[in-house]
Amino acid sequence: MSQRTDIPFITTDQMREVDRLMIHEFHIGLEQMMENAGRNLARLASDRFLGGSPANKRIVVLAGSGGNGGGGLVAARRLAGWGASASVHLTREPQELRGVPALQVSALSGLSVSISKGIKSVAEDTELIIDAIIGYSLSGPPTGVAAEMIAFANESSTSVLTLDVPSGLDSTSGDAHAPTVSADATLTLALPKVGLKTADARRHVGELYVGDIGIPSALYREESLRMEMPNIFDAGDLVRVW
Repeated sequence: MSQRTDIPFITTDQMREVDRLMIHEFHIGLEQMMENAGRNLARLASDRFLGGSPANKRIVVLAGSGGNGGGGLVAARRLAGWGASASVHLTREPQELRGVPALQVSALSGLSVSISKGIKSVAEDTELIIDAIIGYSLSGPPTGVAAEMIAFANESSTSVLTLDVPSGLDSTSGDAHAPTVSADATLTLALPKVGLKTADARRHVGELYVGDIGIPSALYREESLRMEMPNIFDAGDLVRVW
């Protein structure tokens, strides 16, 4: 996997604009972006934490009800398809999910993946916890089931891989709310968020990778962004930042 130091960082507002442009101007939908995110998350999980082979490895996915959780659900499906023993733990009951995350739960129904709300414990031989609870849309400290899941991940001795932003971390300021996931590695999407590079945030981010979710370089040149982008993913869909 290549490593690059020329990757620009963006704010939360800029990332919201990227998502808006993708859907409304470039007609690349949330479901497609979510699939790309989850596929890259599963690949990084396998290569970095599971020795390149997920078969018979026990994986726990902590998933919220939004797009970040949807990416975690895709990763659970991919890893299960590669032979992993995956369990999904949601911040809501499965039937309460809406939109694309609900579709991802439905896609898991034909696989041997347990899906439940909340989490109390995991098997001792669990090899990886995936944090897909809250993405860049965080507003204030996590509460309720989300906070319980974050505490669980932090109290576990199992390795933790985060999707996009460690849950509880402000993706623009880098402020870590109580609680915030302390990850071994973070896979951020499209471009890394500016908050991830603060000294406080880096203690929660761990190793930082960026994954390609299919955003055309032309999108960044749109009037609302005016960004010139290097060809980040010319050597592959996953790039290490640090």
